[in-house]
Amino acid sequence: MNALLSVSDKTGIVDLARALHALGIKLISTGGTAKLLADQGLPVTEVAEVTAFPEMLDGRVKTLHPKVHGGLLARRDVPEHMAALKVHGIDTIDLLVVNLYPFEATVAKPGCTLEDAIENIDIGGPAMVRSAAKNWKDVGVLTDASQYAGVLAELKAAGKLTDKTRFGLSVAAFNRISQYDGAISDYLSRLDFDETQDGPGYVPPAQLFAGQANGRFIKLQDLRYGENPHQQAAFYRDLYPAPGSLVTATQLQGKELSYNNIADADAAWECVKSFDVPACVIVKHANPCGVAVGTDALSAYSKAFQTDPTSAFGGIIALNVPLDERGALQISKQFVEVLMAPAFTPEALAVFKAKANVRLLQIDLPKGGTTAWDQGRNAVDIKRIGSGLLMQTADNHEITLADLKVVSKVQPTPQQLQDLLFAWKVAKYVKSNAIVFCKDGMTMGVGAGQMSRLDSARIASIKAQHAGLSLAGTAVASDAFFPFRDGLDVVVDAGATCVIQPGGSMRDPEVIAAADERGVVMVLTGVRHFRH
Repeated sequence: MNALLSVSDKTGIVDLARALHALGIKLISTGGTAKLLADQGLPVTEVAEVTAFPEMLDGRVKTLHPKVHGGLLARRDVPEHMAALKVHGIDTIDLLVVNLYPFEATVAKPGCTLEDAIENIDIGGPAMVRSAAKNWKDVGVLTDASQYAGVLAELKAAGKLTDKTRFGLSVAAFNRISQYDGAISDYLSRLDFDETQDGPGYVPPAQLFAGQANGRFIKLQDLRYGENPHQQAAFYRDLYPAPGSLVTATQLQGKELSYNNIADADAAWECVKSFDVPACVIVKHANPCGVAVGTDALSAYSKAFQTDPTSAFGGIIALNVPLDERGALQISKQFVEVLMAPAFTPEALAVFKAKANVRLLQIDLPKGGTTAWDQGRNAVDIKRIGSGLLMQTADNHEITLADLKVVSKVQPTPQQLQDLLFAWKVAKYVKSNAIVFCKDGMTMGVGAGQMSRLDSARIASIKAQHAGLSLAGTAVASDAFFPFRDGLDVVVDAGATCVIQPGGSMRDPEVIAAADERGVVMVLTGVRHFRH
């Protein structure tokens, strides 16, 4: 057997080569890989010796040769192929070990020049990988160091690779080439190239959205069904997932996650990540039905649950702080589908051990507070439409006290300002039209997803009434402006004393005048938070 090894990332390559040599497999290699193996005392044949042609053009051309690709592509079961190899003095290559120039890592560096990017586009590597992967029945192709141990174990046990193993390696190889080409396309098709600026240090400005979108996702699991039992479904993650995102979660116990579990869990997790203090978010059907902050997991959960105990039944709970035994004991009293936290104490895990169906997800939040959390959010939101996509930057806009514009005659108290900011943060994660009543760091009533903002306001009031909560003195957030004063009147009639909204309606003066007439605070953010 002959093996050709040519790797950019040399992790594990010496040990692999040594093991292949011990199995009697001839080693062929290129450039730096060949030198490394030779320095380790391994007998290795340079590709230039095989091709009888030197590397040229600064290494751009070294494996693009019939004696390489013929050895990879020849079908061993076709006599004419084998005869052609014999006529031209070409040996078969039975194992190919290649990983590619680090294009993705190169262009991810700040200030990457166009020249650096171009020189890190691998040509010979992908060509060899494609040849070997196409001829998978005869050639095993390894494109990642994680594959080395399994392949070696099989070679040591049986002296060859099974068809199933070679086919699996082929699929992985074509997937890697697809990922690599997609990354190159993404990078190049975002550039605003200016030929007058082109040069060794040229860093072209990049558009946010590429001229061609190349989504690259890896399947994590098939799901039992989709939103409904008659729909098929699967769960995928980004090729390079953001730290602290749902797809990085470790499931500690519980039943398999369903399609709806995952969708709701993502809504809950994205919301709870936005808080800098201990917080709890309870989600039902993609909408928060209870959100609160507290001194610890227990206090935050207890307040969030009070908002709407009925809707919380069978809900999804997310915490942004570790869950201890006290919090676990309280949460375990309700029926919960999924419970997420950055960590669970051993005592908390013991509480839920008796509830084997509860899905416990541990998600490690990045260190560094809100800034790191922001980095962990998805950079781009994608919505599938018929034969197309809608893409937008994620709604990560945060406001501070300095951003608020008080437009009412009544000025807000410090406590009202805190309640308004809290209500505004929650409203961003509620489906439009959204109306959210809050007080003292907890939601008091949530109206979501209605065609009429008036109906959302009424529903929020009804929810509070059913939960036995008084809306007197509450703060209200509206995700978009009030087109008429009637919406304001509804929330004030319910008990609100301060309102936060984007503003921007042609009837803003009428609505502001209504706030003054009713003697309530009104502040504007200048930012809308539709969530469809």
